[in-house]
Amino acid sequence: MVNNMTVNFKLTSMAAVLAATTAIPAAAELKYENNSGGYVLLYGQLNPALISVDDGQQTETRVLDNDLSNSRVGLRLLQPFGQNEFTFRLETGLGLPNSSEWNQLGTNFSGWTREDIRHVDFALKGDWGTFSAGQGSMVADGAAEVDLSYVGTALYSFTNDENGGFFYRDTNGVLSGITVGDTSSNFDGSRRGRVRYDTPEISGFTAGLAYGQNILASGDDDDYYDVGVRYSNTFAGGVEFAAAVAYSVRSSDANTGDRKDTIGSASVLLQNGLSFTAAAGTRSDDAAGASDPNYVYGKIAYEGDWIAWGKTGVGVDYFSGSDFDTAGSSTDAWGIAVVQRIDSINTDAYLKYRSHDFDDGTSFDKNEAWVLGARWRF
Repeated sequence: MVNNMTVNFKLTSMAAVLAATTAIPAAAELKYENNSGGYVLLYGQLNPALISVDDGQQTETRVLDNDLSNSRVGLRLLQPFGQNEFTFRLETGLGLPNSSEWNQLGTNFSGWTREDIRHVDFALKGDWGTFSAGQGSMVADGAAEVDLSYVGTALYSFTNDENGGFFYRDTNGVLSGITVGDTSSNFDGSRRGRVRYDTPEISGFTAGLAYGQNILASGDDDDYYDVGVRYSNTFAGGVEFAAAVAYSVRSSDANTGDRKDTIGSASVLLQNGLSFTAAAGTRSDDAAGASDPNYVYGKIAYEGDWIAWGKTGVGVDYFSGSDFDTAGSSTDAWGIAVVQRIDSINTDAYLKYRSHDFDDGTSFDKNEAWVLGARWRF
């Protein structure tokens, strides 16, 4: 009876959160423009979700901020500077109880910390390219997540946003020490305190390189380097294509050796709404006892204007990984999702199912998650 009351309360709470979110009208753009062509823009988003995770023998359900695209607020400034453009970006997560900080043992919400700061980023752009400095994206950030499908709002190559902290449970009912997050990753790049250079676009291609350090986390003295190439174009018949590849290195001063990631992704969107997305990556880790995992990922999706509210997207994906956590292990994950655009309130509502299956020679139950959420942007 208590469990039913708890679930009913959580469902009611989620309904209230979603109702409150979608009751907010689509805000007018919070933008100030000056007489010289510059502007200041305030922006942000809220992304509450009802998340239910089943480890095979126990189900946990919470209303949380979805770490797939966490709630945040930011400020962007652009000012022409001769023939160039100067930009400044300040952005932070809100530090709400989120989907990366819970599991079967309870919750460990950190609140807002300095690691929630996403951008304190200065950039100068001209015909010669773009130079950036400050806390912001490394070149490899997003290189494993190129995705033209609308359902990518909820379903993309990083498969464990909502249940990454959950432990696999063996078939005898005992929790292992292995989490879903230990057994799958797309190795996508990060944000760091960095200096970065990107070339101007040439026939759809851009290239970049960056050096950075993790200035927001104490105890991390490693150096981070990466390079990458991106391409995007729209071809005859309205076919859109985008792709990226990147190589990144974490160089450790702790005598644990270097870690090297090679990642890439590509996506094509046809004029009829059908899309195909793929990603792959490998990791080489010199640390003693570390495995060298790799993965491939694929997704088929479709989108169309089926109802008056706005665009609808549906998709199904599959992730296959090897040697995560333990050499010789395998990880299989698949998901299905639907995302509905609500234009009148600038909101994306979504429903997703995700299954993870890990095998290292031990018999584990599958980990399954259901997610119902809505992302409102201003």
